[in-house]
Amino acid sequence: MLALLRSMTADHPARAVLVAANDPAAAGLARAAALGVATAAVDHRPFGGDRTAFEAELLRHIDAAQPDILCLAGFMRVLTPGFVARFQGRMLNIHPSLLPKYPGLHTHARALAAGDAQAGCTVHEVTAELDAGPLLGQARVPVLAGDSEDTLAARVLTMEHRLYPAVLRRYAAGDRTPVLLP
Repeated sequence: MLALLRSMTADHPARAVLVAANDPAAAGLARAAALGVATAAVDHRPFGGDRTAFEAELLRHIDAAQPDILCLAGFMRVLTPGFVARFQGRMLNIHPSLLPKYPGLHTHARALAAGDAQAGCTVHEVTAELDAGPLLGQARVPVLAGDSEDTLAARVLTMEHRLYPAVLRRYAAGDRTPVLLP
């Protein structure tokens, strides 16, 4: 998220209007506020399993900010099909695998267990199907001998910070051509 915010310089076609989190203690909220970006925290826990009520409260903040594009980054809640449909074609997510490989959780452990030679990250449009939307960019890193989940995750995160800003810049300018980083 911070990489996205920092990338939105004067020549960028997008501007950050809100950083929202489902965890009031998320460090990104304070970082965004320090950069002058409005923030909102909607804790999902008081809603229990009522995802629709949680999303309604989240939407209250999103609608007030009137974003053109939603960028998910570290938002670890599965959104309902109704929420996703409302922003169809305007919501992006970054995922720490080379989709379509390893949607969902534990991506680094799965890549290591499979003996993959490469891992990486993917930016995609969000659809109702988890981690299955059209690919907008991918970045690859080698899986090294002796890698742990943590060492692999650290290399992938470095590439996430390069890939997501590049994809957002292109996407906000109306170009859906995938960004491919080695």
